[in-house]
Amino acid sequence: MEFAKLCAPTLKELFVKELENSILSGKLEIGTRLPSEREMAEMMQVSRAVVNAGIVEMSKKGFLTIKPRIGTFVADYRRTGTIETLVSIMNYNGGMLRTAEIKSILEFRMVLDTLAVQLVIPKITVDELAVLKGYIDQLHAAPTPARASELAFDFHHELGMISGNTLLPLIFYSFKYPILSLWERFCRMHGSESLYKNTEELYRYIEERNLQKAVASIIASLNDSISGSRQIYHE
Repeated sequence: MEFAKLCAPTLKELFVKELENSILSGKLEIGTRLPSEREMAEMMQVSRAVVNAGIVEMSKKGFLTIKPRIGTFVADYRRTGTIETLVSIMNYNGGMLRTAEIKSILEFRMVLDTLAVQLVIPKITVDELAVLKGYIDQLHAAPTPARASELAFDFHHELGMISGNTLLPLIFYSFKYPILSLWERFCRMHGSESLYKNTEELYRYIEERNLQKAVASIIASLNDSISGSRQIYHE
C-alpha cells in the first residue's frame, strides 16, 4: 500500500486560512479596516512579505478590498467573490455547501446545461455521440460514487466542448470542485444508479435530437434535487 506525500502548509497559506476563517465566522465584519501590514506581521509573527502576499491573494478571492494609501478593508465577498471564494466557503464548512449555495449551483447548472443542449442538438455528429455514449457506459458500471460523479462531470463538460461556445466548458470546469461534491452527495443519498438514469435519459434525447424533451429532462432532474423527492440538502 502506498501513501501520499505529506506537505506542510506555507506561512502564507496559514495566514490566508486564518483571515478567511475570521471573515467567514463574522469575527471580521464587512467594512472592517485591517491593521497595517507591519502591524499584522508583528502580531502574527511572520514577515511583511507573507502578509503582503496573503492580502493580495485574499483580494483576488474577493475577501478584501485594497485601497492604495488608505488601507485594506474586509469586502462583501457575496458581491466581489469568485469560484475560489466558493471553494473557501466549502472548506470552512468542512467541505460542505450551505443550503442556499447548493440551490444556487443547481439553478446555475440548469442555465448552463440548457444552453449546452440547445447548441449541441442541431449539429452533433455521430462521432461526438459516440464519445458521450462512452461516458454513459462507464457511468453505468462506475464502482464508487466518486467515480460516477467524475464520469457525469466529464459527460456534461464534453457537452460544453461540443456546443462550440468557448465559455461554456471553461465556466463549467471552474465549478468542478463544488459540482463533484454535490454529485457525490446525490449518489450517497439516492444511489449512483439514479445519477446514471438522469444522465442516460439526457443522452437519449440528445441522440434523438429532441430538444424539447432534453430541456425538460434537465429541468425536471435538477428541480427534483432542489425541491422534489431527491433533494440533497440534508443527509
